[in-house]
Amino acid sequence: MSLSRTAADYMLSDALLPDPGASRAEGLRLELPSDRLLKFVTVGLPLFLVSLAFAREFSAGSQISCFSPTNFTGKQSAYVDTACWDSLIHHGFDAEGHEVTKSLWALKVFPYSLLVVAVLMYLPCLLWRYAAAPALRSDLLFVIDELDKSYNRSVRLVQHMRKLHQASAQPERFWEEYERARRERYFEFPLLERYLTCKQRSHSLVSVYILRNLLLLFFLAATCLYLVFLHLNIFFQDEFSCSIKTGLLQAEPRIPPLIPCKLVFFSVFQLISLSVGGVYVLLVPVVTYNALQLCQWDKGLLSVYEMLPAFDLLSRRMLTCPVNDLNVLLLFLRANISRLTSFGRLNAVGALRENADDSERDIDTVVDFMTLLAGLEASKPKH
Repeated sequence: MSLSRTAADYMLSDALLPDPGASRAEGLRLELPSDRLLKFVTVGLPLFLVSLAFAREFSAGSQISCFSPTNFTGKQSAYVDTACWDSLIHHGFDAEGHEVTKSLWALKVFPYSLLVVAVLMYLPCLLWRYAAAPALRSDLLFVIDELDKSYNRSVRLVQHMRKLHQASAQPERFWEEYERARRERYFEFPLLERYLTCKQRSHSLVSVYILRNLLLLFFLAATCLYLVFLHLNIFFQDEFSCSIKTGLLQAEPRIPPLIPCKLVFFSVFQLISLSVGGVYVLLVPVVTYNALQLCQWDKGLLSVYEMLPAFDLLSRRMLTCPVNDLNVLLLFLRANISRLTSFGRLNAVGALRENADDSERDIDTVVDFMTLLAGLEASKPKH
């Protein structure tokens, strides 16, 4: 065997991808990077700010400061603070002099309402995890495995073509058979292409993904409206008039009808609400972008694999409306591109193909290119 043939055999055998075994399923990303960022911010931000609010409450002690009469003892002043904090009702008078009351309980439950917000923001992630992630995991494993196998089949096909070419007594007849085989699609990968085509008619994954983003948008809008309501009705009133003349103290003459009080934590809650509301408003375009990216195809990944023989999902214009499960699979294949070993190999082949000479512009599949590397293209008759 000549040195050139030996080098070609080693080159082709080294081009085969190793079997990944069970390691492929480990670390498979079932969330897009933007979705993980949204989950981290929408859930983590309110939890972080609530923990700061609770830490301040435990360290500072009382969250209210009432101006008791000077004749009150220390225990009586503490009772006034406790009673006004428990009631948290503002007593005032309207323009006609009638007494009106206004509940400030929303301030008291504000930290707990942020906990509810964090739970609500996590619900879309739970929906995706249990309604779509199991099916997405199996689809990704199958498609990644088939794409790598398609690459390996192409390399083995080149090896077999080299043996046929070396054993052929008529090189022109060999190239005629090769062109006829390509025209009759003997090199196609029907299982993978038909599977991807079926995913175009499926809408289960894309429905759950759109529902996830719609729920997240709804919860973001509801939280912002809730914070606006608090600011318009409560968060501009850090002082209020409290009445403790109830029960046994109702007939006590030494107790004034109204006692002025001030909320110590008011500025902290204002800062927390503005931080949460401002960040959530900025996240609305991100969620909108996540939903709208399903309106266009990510053709860059499949176009690389069109160098494989008869893998022409794009060239045959099989890509129709992008709102289907195939587009979701392409997005998650892009997120798991490190698991797709053949993608890097084909990218390198594509880069070499773009830099080829004008005389080599007829190379349109990886079989053609690797045949050129193996030395078969030099003996191909020129048309």
